[in-house]
Amino acid sequence: MLVDRYGRVATDLRVSLTDRCNLRCTYCMPEEGLAWLPREDVLTDDEVVRLVRVAVERLGVREVRFTGGEPLLRRGLVDIVTRCAALTPRPELSLTTNAVGLVRVADKLAAAGLDRVNGSLDTIRHDRFETLTHRRRLDDVLAGLAAARDAGLEPVKVNAVLMRGINDDEAPELLAWALEHGYELRFIEQMPLDAQHGWSRDAMVTAAEILESLQAVFDLTPIGDVERGSAPAETWLISGGPAKVGVIASVTRPFCGSCDRTRLTAEGQVRTCLFAREESDLRGALRAGADDAELARRWEIAMAGKAAGHGIDDPGFLQPSRPMSAIGG
Repeated sequence: MLVDRYGRVATDLRVSLTDRCNLRCTYCMPEEGLAWLPREDVLTDDEVVRLVRVAVERLGVREVRFTGGEPLLRRGLVDIVTRCAALTPRPELSLTTNAVGLVRVADKLAAAGLDRVNGSLDTIRHDRFETLTHRRRLDDVLAGLAAARDAGLEPVKVNAVLMRGINDDEAPELLAWALEHGYELRFIEQMPLDAQHGWSRDAMVTAAEILESLQAVFDLTPIGDVERGSAPAETWLISGGPAKVGVIASVTRPFCGSCDRTRLTAEGQVRTCLFAREESDLRGALRAGADDAELARRWEIAMAGKAAGHGIDDPGFLQPSRPMSAIGG
């Protein structure tokens, strides 16, 4: 198993399939985009599937989430899902996406074995969407989320980041919209993972502020930590349930002590934490002819060195040099 020195066991693997994206969300990258990874540096479909197989068959990983960048831009996505769904034991397979283009492939992904979708959407107002993403694609996102729901990729979870002075007044509106469409909404505190390194704790909309705005409109009942387990979101039942809303307070109420994740970047680097400043190379060993046992051993060594927490509150905290799009969500 992937056990770190604090006894945490990683059973949840996040696999970035590309660093490329078709939106330009202000908290992630500049409007002009970034310098993308060279194609030859990115893992091939066969290499992705092999590393997922090593994680599942040898290291006890039970959940696999495909991320980006925007994973729908990966041409081999459906085939990767198909092959990973055939692994034994079969892992739970999910996808984090901005949903642009999802309407065209939702049925194919469901047929391939994808279990569910996490969508990213910070506003349902067209003008604000364009301000936040520098693209006019809101209708495409809404259609994509609906297609995922109709294809049975449920629960469809929608992640939203509130930005002060831009969409910080929209929490109740977003929740009402999610309830109307049968989605599970989760608010995420903005994290220091932007390419511009412009994140400011003082400017961040906190979990406490989000809850205050929601409770002014909705009757929320907290779900206890026992049911939460290692999930990052604290959840509340809405009007007694069954509908619920989540808040991921990565900055103000970190959950590092129960973290069960390991991460693989698009070019085959193991990351033990979103905020890690060091990575461990599996691509080099894989392409040099390492067998599965050696790849698993290297992964175990990498995870053994996982830090106790992300350290955002430490005086010496340094933001990772790579933005979220290059790490994988």
